[in-house]
This record gives sequence, C-alpha cells and structure tokens, in this order.
Amino acid sequence: MSNVVFITGATSGFGRATARRFAEAGWSLVLSGRRLERLQELQAELGAKVQVHIATLDVRDAAAVQQVVAELPPAFRRVTVLVNNAGLALAPEPAQKVALEDWHTMIDTNITGLVNVTHALLPTLVEIGKGTSIINIGSVAGEWPYPGGHVYGATKAFVKQFGFNLRCDLVSTGVRVTDIAPGMAETEFTLVRTKGNQAASDAMYSTTTPLSAEDIAEQIFYVATLPAHININRLEIMPSRQAWSSFAVDRDN
Repeated sequence: MSNVVFITGATSGFGRATARRFAEAGWSLVLSGRRLERLQELQAELGAKVQVHIATLDVRDAAAVQQVVAELPPAFRRVTVLVNNAGLALAPEPAQKVALEDWHTMIDTNITGLVNVTHALLPTLVEIGKGTSIINIGSVAGEWPYPGGHVYGATKAFVKQFGFNLRCDLVSTGVRVTDIAPGMAETEFTLVRTKGNQAASDAMYSTTTPLSAEDIAEQIFYVATLPAHININRLEIMPSRQAWSSFAVDRDN
C-alpha cells in the first residue's frame, strides 16, 4: 500500500508543486481546492504516474471538510501526511484602510480552514501513528511584522503557535508537526492579494530572485520523508536576496 498525502489548496502555487513532487516519488494523492477544472487538469497530468483523488473543497466549511474525509475511497483513507497549504493574503494597504471583509476572509481561510482540516484528519493520523506528519504552511510574516501585514501576519502567527501546541499534545502518538514559513516566493500570492493587479505582482518579483513554488515543495517533501524519529518544528526559508530591514521611525518634517 502506497503512502497517501492530503494537500489543501492544490490548484496553484505551493500546493500544485507539492502534488507534483510527491507524485514523482510514487505517493498517492488526495488533492483539494475550490477550482474543479484545475484539480481535473492536475489529475490528468499526474494520474498516469500515481493514484489521484480530487475533491472540490472550501476549507472554511467544516461540514464539507468532514464529508470529504469521510467519503475518501478505500485506497486513499490511510493518510500519512497532511499538507495544510490552503491560505491567502489580502489587502496590503495599511490596516486603517482595509475592508473588514478582507480581514474575515483571511481569518476564516488561514485559521478556521486549517483547524477544520486538521481536526478531521487527526484521528487517522493518530491511528497510523509513527512517521505521520502534519505540515502547515506558515510564513515569515508570522514571525516578523511589516507594514500591511496586519491580519495576514497574525493568522500565520496562529499557524506557528497552533503547530507548536499540537506537538505537545501529539508527542506520544508518533504524529509529527512542522511549520514551514516561506519568505518571498513567486506564485499567484501577490495576484490574489492585490485582487488581480498583474503590474503589482510583476513589480514585487522583478530585479530580484525570489523562491519558487518548487523550492518550497522540495522542503515539504524533505520534512515528510525524514526518519520517523526526527521532527522539524519550524523551517523558515527566505531567498538569499531577502533579509530584515531597519525599524520604521516616524520623524517630524
């Protein structure tokens, strides 16, 4: 029986690259996301190599998450790795200019969605035990503040602390938990955050060398396939051309 990885947000970016990386290694895939056509494209691409089960899913809907997990076909029920990748950033403007709806969307997706999926799959992971993994996609924004980070950074701080607390509860079960915290990476992230502003996305990544989705997928696969006695608690990954800046200071003119 092959190993099974369950990936949320598999329709683009880190999630799609992660699906391809695990498929290369022969894992069976459970791929979820909101865009059915993209899931079908990925299934067609990878289905010749490995078993692929797709499920349209909005992780914010707890009942839908429970249903997807409950209705997994027999060949996909023994999930050994959960990759909580579904998430987004919105509203890069200062907090005082942001619509409350955008804050709620980030909280509902990045926090509530992650909790929903984790809770649904915990019984399976605990039952299997040794060598299983929960890999949460956090962000450097969960550790380091920056202008416009407001709720997005706060949601990723939750992801980090939730993972640490899970480690405490699961220490005797064999289930490992990792927070993978990328820095600047060129995906659809900025397009989503700016609600389709291609120029803003291009400007973000131009004249530098950001991480790629494949870079992060490789680290996810590495963490998932370590010997069972090793747990990476947190892995913060920045491009070599990104670092921290000085404190902001407001001065009189």
